[in-house]
Amino acid sequence: MKIYRRYLAREAVAGILLVLAAFLALFGFFDMINEIKNVGSSASYQLHHAIVFVLLRVPGRIYELMPVAVLIGTLYALSTLARHSEITVLRASGMSTKNLLSGLLLVAAAFGAVTFLVGEAVAPPAERAAQRLKLQGRGKAVAQDLHSGLWVRDERSFINVRTVLPDTSLRGIRIYDFDRDARLRSITEAEEGSYRPPASWRLSGVVRTYLEDDRARLEKLPDMEWRSALNPDILSVLMVSPEKMSLLHLSAYTRHLSENRQKTQRYDIAMWKKVIYPLATLVMVALALPFGHTHDRVGGVSLKIFSGVMIGVLFHMLNGLFSNLGVINSWSPFLSAIAPSALFMLAAIGMIWWSERR
Repeated sequence: MKIYRRYLAREAVAGILLVLAAFLALFGFFDMINEIKNVGSSASYQLHHAIVFVLLRVPGRIYELMPVAVLIGTLYALSTLARHSEITVLRASGMSTKNLLSGLLLVAAAFGAVTFLVGEAVAPPAERAAQRLKLQGRGKAVAQDLHSGLWVRDERSFINVRTVLPDTSLRGIRIYDFDRDARLRSITEAEEGSYRPPASWRLSGVVRTYLEDDRARLEKLPDMEWRSALNPDILSVLMVSPEKMSLLHLSAYTRHLSENRQKTQRYDIAMWKKVIYPLATLVMVALALPFGHTHDRVGGVSLKIFSGVMIGVLFHMLNGLFSNLGVINSWSPFLSAIAPSALFMLAAIGMIWWSERR
């Protein structure tokens, strides 16, 4: 039986890696096409910057696509074996469905561990590096993880934001404006700021200090319009987007929100999803197993691959749907995170039971 297990594992791993490579090439191509339009937008952002940006996003793509790749790759391997009657031979030799499933679950567990490691240790810093490269290539720079808050450089201005709220509004804003000779021209402080599309912020509780030679002039405004490179997209990627954070950063940011009496529902759900998402590889293998009992010799593999793609798309849609519903309806974070995987596992158990009865 060990020989059978090794053979099945080798076929499944080969199929999963093939599908994952195909997905990475496809999404990398789309990312590159999307990034090409930014090449030349500034003198310092060139083609090689775009290529490095796309490559730095690969770990994040691996994390996102791994469960779907496991599903489709296992489907492909099992369908190919079934088409050549190898599954029938294995079962006739004494391999039960339980043994077959246990062998495939070991493969899925290995890919689940890789998914967790990539999502925790590789994808978050790579994504931050990609976004910083893009901003620096356009003449801007972002620094975070500082006790003083978020720092942004936009041309000759330096911006410090003390707190970024979950809706990407800002609190505790300081703007330092410099002239062409790098001399401090003014300091603007604002209590709060909210984004106004397409490219401006509305600041409230504004105090501006103008430095003119050896004099300082103070100006107080109830509110003012402010244009800056800082926008919700940058904030969501670099500061508050749960999908881009590791468990460590999620835990720290959730604690920060709790201490400031802010809602943490979205981040609690994201934390549970970070724990549960790698286990989706086990669910995907269980879903693929019933297809190994069919013996279509003509056109069966293509149909099953298409079915796998549709199941994978549905899984991703339900993941996002239950997360949003959990936030809106204040559901339990654990239940919101585990619901899609639980539903698909129930479907897999039902399909295995039905195929065994045939």
